[in-house]
Amino acid sequence: MATLGLIGSGNIGGTLARLAVNAGLDVVLSNSRGPETLAGLVAELGPRARAATPAEAAGAGDWVVVTIPLKNAFQLPAAPLVGRLVLDTGNYYPERDGHFARLDSGEASSSELVQEHLAGARVVKVFNNIFFGHLLALARPAGAPDRSALPIAGDDAAAKERTVALLDALGYLAVDAGPLSASWRFQPGTPAYGLPYLKDPKSRLDLDPGHPADIATIEQALAAATR
Repeated sequence: MATLGLIGSGNIGGTLARLAVNAGLDVVLSNSRGPETLAGLVAELGPRARAATPAEAAGAGDWVVVTIPLKNAFQLPAAPLVGRLVLDTGNYYPERDGHFARLDSGEASSSELVQEHLAGARVVKVFNNIFFGHLLALARPAGAPDRSALPIAGDDAAAKERTVALLDALGYLAVDAGPLSASWRFQPGTPAYGLPYLKDPKSRLDLDPGHPADIATIEQALAAATR
């Protein structure tokens, strides 16, 4: 049975855990506060879920989701993630993360910096451009006419193929946005960030019920991104 490992079990992590369990995957959750703090979520998810340390989640996951603030990603031990497929959901928010000169200048994307830190891992950027409430609400089974698409970016073709397979299992299509250097096209402030999944483009993310966004919609949003 395939397993989703989660380093970080907040809004996005908890939502992915729910989607994974619904898809028949096993889930290993972790956070910075210890497995015991996840007892409630594990109980809610049922027998396919368990809590562990971040290193244990990294070792168990066929996919390892890193879903923590960017500033904390650079504190992750790299050794447990060597050879692993790492799904980076992070975004750069200077007011929270502090300033990184290479990000402020546009020299690099945040996921490129994560890949540099986790040099032995294969990093794919995904799940960062959608509000967690919409991520849960818009999942659809294979073949559904209103299935939504999520952009992905990565430097390893095989890693991206496995990410597409996970998205399919969780209820989504994928749009390949290119290498990690192109992941800025769906980071905060771009047309692909949050907006395609809104029923009302003028509404607040947390108040909008969500609306499907197909492949063409995401492709158009990515193409419209400017720096």
